[in-house]
Amino acid sequence: MELPILTIFATLSPAGRNNLALLFGAGLCFWSGLAGLLPTLPLFIATLGGSGQEIGTVMASFALGLLLTRPGLAHLADSRGRKLVMVIGLVAVALAPLGYLLVMVLPHLVWGLTSAFRVDLQILALVVIRAFHGISIAAFVVAYHALVVDLSPPGNRGELIGYMTLVNPLGLALGPALGGFLYAALGFGLAFFAMTLLGLLGLGLVMGLREAPQPDAGFSPAVAPAPFWSQLWTGRVRTPAMILLLVGLAFGTLSTFVPLYVREAGLTLNVGLIYTASAIASFTARLVVGRVSDNHGRGRFITVSLVIYSLAMAMFWLAHSTPVFLLAGLIQGAAAGILIPMMAALMSDRSQPRERGRTFGLVMVGFDVGIALAGPVLGTLADSLSYRNIFGLAALLILVGFVVFVTTCSKDLSHSLQFSLAGGRDVYAVDN
Repeated sequence: MELPILTIFATLSPAGRNNLALLFGAGLCFWSGLAGLLPTLPLFIATLGGSGQEIGTVMASFALGLLLTRPGLAHLADSRGRKLVMVIGLVAVALAPLGYLLVMVLPHLVWGLTSAFRVDLQILALVVIRAFHGISIAAFVVAYHALVVDLSPPGNRGELIGYMTLVNPLGLALGPALGGFLYAALGFGLAFFAMTLLGLLGLGLVMGLREAPQPDAGFSPAVAPAPFWSQLWTGRVRTPAMILLLVGLAFGTLSTFVPLYVREAGLTLNVGLIYTASAIASFTARLVVGRVSDNHGRGRFITVSLVIYSLAMAMFWLAHSTPVFLLAGLIQGAAAGILIPMMAALMSDRSQPRERGRTFGLVMVGFDVGIALAGPVLGTLADSLSYRNIFGLAALLILVGFVVFVTTCSKDLSHSLQFSLAGGRDVYAVDN
């Protein structure tokens, strides 16, 4: 007797199942290799003499490379193929850890007249390498999602996206655990080199993919694509991008300030357990929601995920004990496990095959900007509001996102309410 979650794979051809298996393995390597540096890279920067501000600058420069390259890479995924762009992303994941280690051989030169303004050669090199590292997400994530959609039967698209995006919570759970263990046992060198090996393994898996050309892949000179940024304010993209901007601010708050908040609360909690709880809940949600959304629409699930996300941030705001922090992590993971696959499915519904990479890349810019702004903007507010209160602010931001989605996700208020609350038709969906 077949398990229900395996039914979709049984309907695919052997070549399709093989492609999805290679793709899933490559995605797992990508996210594990990327996330494996999260518990170690800030410590590495500190050992080079980086101040708290410099550590924040280096970590935030990841978003610089991501934002600058996403438009070109999204177009490349549509015009030259998904496989090529995934290769670019995995090369960045494989090379960046080696680049961080090579910084140690640079001379420790510091220019500046005062301690308030100085330029450290090693820190500057780390900023450049970290920006290069940001290319990885700009390339791999867009191409991965586009190829998953290419391989999905239209009637089961949400289900397959839900299953294939399990690589994200799995990688975010396995990578930091591996990186932290290797660092504690053998130091930075082996921990960083292991992330390089994961990138190379993923690269090998991607090279085995057989990417069937789409009948309308690429753009002929007669049908040239509109400029990337000109589509940002179109009806099909505008509201999803705004929602992901607000969610990115909340997610950036979580990923940047939870350790400091736990310390401020006077708890001895291992912060990694919060991220583990989040990953487990995200994994579980993705197993279920994608399949159901194919029959009941994307809108209601996005609406519910925003309510749950706001609740999670409110629980962080109110947390005074370890169990509440862990419960908040679980709720946040469940919300993210619903929201991100649903957004990917929504944008694939609203895109022709030849523009899936561009459309998904464009809407994800909102998430990128939110994460990039969370550190400097909410970090500045934390100086006067406290870390606890910026989580309350994050809850309000997501609540604003809920109102925006419910009222503007379609062409007018009536259609928006129908789509977001009652399972109504998505008027921006195209017939692929």
